[in-house]
Amino acid sequence: MATQVAILIAESITFYMIVLWAHSLRKRFGHAHFYALLGGLTVIMSWLTDAGAKVQVFGMTFMIGSAVFYTALLLGVFVVYVFDGPRDTRIAISTVAGVSILVPLVAALLYFQMGADLANVPMPSLRTNTASVVTTLIDMFFLAMAWEYFGKPNLGIKLGLRTFLTLLGVMWLDGVLFTTGAFAGSPAYLSIMKATLLNRLVISVTALPFLYGYLHWQSTKPGIQIENRPVLAILNEVAKMESELIRARNHIDHLSRLLPICSICKKIRDDRGHWHQVEAYIETHSKAEFSHSICPECAKKHYPEYDLYDH
Repeated sequence: MATQVAILIAESITFYMIVLWAHSLRKRFGHAHFYALLGGLTVIMSWLTDAGAKVQVFGMTFMIGSAVFYTALLLGVFVVYVFDGPRDTRIAISTVAGVSILVPLVAALLYFQMGADLANVPMPSLRTNTASVVTTLIDMFFLAMAWEYFGKPNLGIKLGLRTFLTLLGVMWLDGVLFTTGAFAGSPAYLSIMKATLLNRLVISVTALPFLYGYLHWQSTKPGIQIENRPVLAILNEVAKMESELIRARNHIDHLSRLLPICSICKKIRDDRGHWHQVEAYIETHSKAEFSHSICPECAKKHYPEYDLYDH
């Protein structure tokens, strides 16, 4: 058992540090490598969850998928929200959720295609995976809101306690939602719930020094600060994204319909009956800008002495 405990601890520390290190490189390389890492960890987490990989430690059962890889993902989304804001957090959450949905779907299709040849690949559970995806989405949004709530100036909560309360709150919420979604109705539901809440507490205490140390280190670097945002900032960002999509769709619809155009001067008539130059109309209804040039036919017709397109 001692060997298993040592390996679990080593795994946890390694992947926590990898995620935080990858995030620290964002100013130099951007976020692409970080999102790719989150996607890869999500694949591993999903596979280990389906496989039921677990370790017994002092009478407690730790699922490796959640103790190591889910916690690493949570730390990743945590630091993205704190330092990079709701927009980048939205991308991180979309990455994790998208891969979480895709992995069991691919596994199920492969089982349907190859059957017994995939005996060593764990068969996904629809109930477990659905509970995992839904819980993960709720966790990530709750994380952002809890972080902002505990950061209200009137509460006067220090960074270390704020970090711990947010982390533990998300961990316990994850335990309650996932256990309920995956095991509600089974005889062992209550015992699983108690054990899950206890090991989530242990995981939170274990991960706290790495998360707090990283937050403190990053906040002392020039040009980086921990910003206080409204509690619903992450949800406002999602609403803003929907608004942008609607506005973009309206622009596309507007430009894709039939436009009345003069057959002689080529002006376009708008909805109010006013006529506009093509350039002015398109610039008004899109982000396109024009720069003028001369096509080969017009160059030959109007400026034949210059041979503009004969070189």
